[in-house]
Amino acid sequence: MKKNLFVYILIILLLGLTAIFIFRPKNNDSLKKIKVAEVAHSVFYTPQYVAHALGYFKDEGLDVEIILTAGADAVAASVLSGDVNIGFCGSEATIYIYNNGEKDYLVNFAGLTKKDGSFIVSRKKIDNFKLTDLKGKYIIGGRKAGMPEMTLEWILKENGINLKDVTIDTSIAFPAMSGSFIGGTGDFVSLFEPNALKIEEQGYGYVVASLGELGGEVPYTIYNARKSYIENNMDVITSFSNAIQKGLDFTHSHSAEEIAKIILDYFPDTSLDDLTKLVDRYKKIDSWYKTTHIDEDSYNHVLEIIDAAGELKGIAPYDKLIKNVK
Repeated sequence: MKKNLFVYILIILLLGLTAIFIFRPKNNDSLKKIKVAEVAHSVFYTPQYVAHALGYFKDEGLDVEIILTAGADAVAASVLSGDVNIGFCGSEATIYIYNNGEKDYLVNFAGLTKKDGSFIVSRKKIDNFKLTDLKGKYIIGGRKAGMPEMTLEWILKENGINLKDVTIDTSIAFPAMSGSFIGGTGDFVSLFEPNALKIEEQGYGYVVASLGELGGEVPYTIYNARKSYIENNMDVITSFSNAIQKGLDFTHSHSAEEIAKIILDYFPDTSLDDLTKLVDRYKKIDSWYKTTHIDEDSYNHVLEIIDAAGELKGIAPYDKLIKNVK
C-alpha cells in the first residue's frame, strides 16, 4: 500500500514538473536575438508592431529588436555588413544590389505591405483633386530611385502627365520632408503616416490622394536577409515569417481601434484617436498582405516601375530574389 502511494505521489510530482516546463513562459535568455533594420517608423507597418507587442516573435523563440534605419539603401548596407540579421525595406534595394553583382546578395522572404503607403498632401485645399492638378507644381517626392518617388513618377506617366510638366524634388531626405514642407518648400509633398495627418492637424496642408490606391499592388515593404544567412538559418527565417503572419492575421481580423490600443506605445506622440484614424486609413486602401507570400505578378510590377524610372540596370529574376517561406 505504501509502495503504491509512493508511486502515485511520484507520478503526480512528475506530471506537475512537466506541466511547469511546458507552460512556463520563455525567458529572454532562451530566445534567439535578432536585429531588424526598418526603413522608417510608420503606422504603415502596423502588423509588424502588432506581432512585436503581442509577443508573437517570442512565441516563435525570437527576441526581436527593431532598429530605425532611415532609407532603403541604409537598411541594405546594414544587412550586408552583418550589423543586423534582417532588413525591412522596399524590394528595389535588393534588386539594385543583385544587379551590382553582389555574390551574397539580399533575398526577400516575407511580405508585409503590398501598396505604396504614401499620401499626397497639398498646401492648399483642393476639392475633387485630380492628378492634373499637379501640372506646373513643385512636389517633394523623396529620394531618387526610392519606391515612393518612382511610384509617383509611374502614376503620373500612366495618367498621361509628362514629367516635364511637374517639378519633383528628390534632394530632400525622407526624415526632413515634413519639416521642409512646413517650412514653405513645395506645393505638394508625398508623406507616410503619421506625418500626413500631423500636417493636416497643424493646418499646413490637406491629404488629397493615396499613392497606394493609384499605384497598384507591389511587394512594397518586405523582409530580406543575405542569401547565405537564409541558407544557414532557415529555422529563424521560418519562425520570423510565422510571427509576421500572425501579426497580419490579427490586423485583418480586428478593428482599427483594437489595433491602435495595442500599438499605441510604439507611437508615443500620437493620440489613440489619431492612431485609430491612421490604422483605418491604411485598412481602407488594403495596404497589407493577407499572407507573407510574395507573388510573381506583383514583383514584376515593381520591375516595371523601376524600369519606367530608368533605374533598372539588368534582369533580377523572381526565383533569385524571392524565397517565400509560405
